[in-house]
Amino acid sequence: MDDRDAGAATHSARVLVVEDEVRLAALVSKHLTDMNLSVRVEHHGSAGLEVALSDPFDLIILDVVLPGLDGFAICRELRRRNMTVPILMLSARGVTEDRVRGLDSGADDYLTKPFEFAELSARVRALLRRQTPAAVLTLTVGDLVLDPVGRSVQRGPRRVDLTQKEFALLEYLMRNVDQVLTRAMIGERVWDFTWDRMTNVIDVYVNHLRRKLEDAGEPRMIHAVRGVGYVLRPAEAADDRHT
Repeated sequence: MDDRDAGAATHSARVLVVEDEVRLAALVSKHLTDMNLSVRVEHHGSAGLEVALSDPFDLIILDVVLPGLDGFAICRELRRRNMTVPILMLSARGVTEDRVRGLDSGADDYLTKPFEFAELSARVRALLRRQTPAAVLTLTVGDLVLDPVGRSVQRGPRRVDLTQKEFALLEYLMRNVDQVLTRAMIGERVWDFTWDRMTNVIDVYVNHLRRKLEDAGEPRMIHAVRGVGYVLRPAEAADDRHT
């Protein structure tokens, strides 16, 4: 069975490749695309972490040596945030200490460069078979649960009906829980650069979202940071005052 046949069963899987060697990243991307996988490539460690936190992926292929933030740090941060997406680390350093460090950082597998693409394919297929999409894609913050696949939101036992844009806004906030997001960051991520910075459209949508999430008297989770933007926190960790 060739890679294309093997990839047919996982045609919907999304893979993030964080690799600063442009030529190698392009080759890996082409190979994964030939396996019918959807691929996104980032060349900088910090950018890779931001993308991994804001978009759902079924697998992350992560180089160890990266500009900005190394692969070990990225892996640790993803696991700290309870993200269970499988991670395959790549490194030219094949010494045992580095392999152990990678696995201890939370990686699921470790592949030493240079490697054969047949071996990469086998490891990718194995990691995707382990994947449980519902468990990985469902986001939970306190009593708030968001399912990106089923496009549903629950606040405790209560279903919350959202518009498409409200859903995208909440998903972005939940993927960056406890992080202050500026209005510019929210506008560029949720509105895809089509928003007008001079309008208050983001504030309006946040207010709509708050009302729906607090409709049954639940404590506030989305808080304003004056002059900056917004942050989503678990209700039990948030200030009781509505801000």
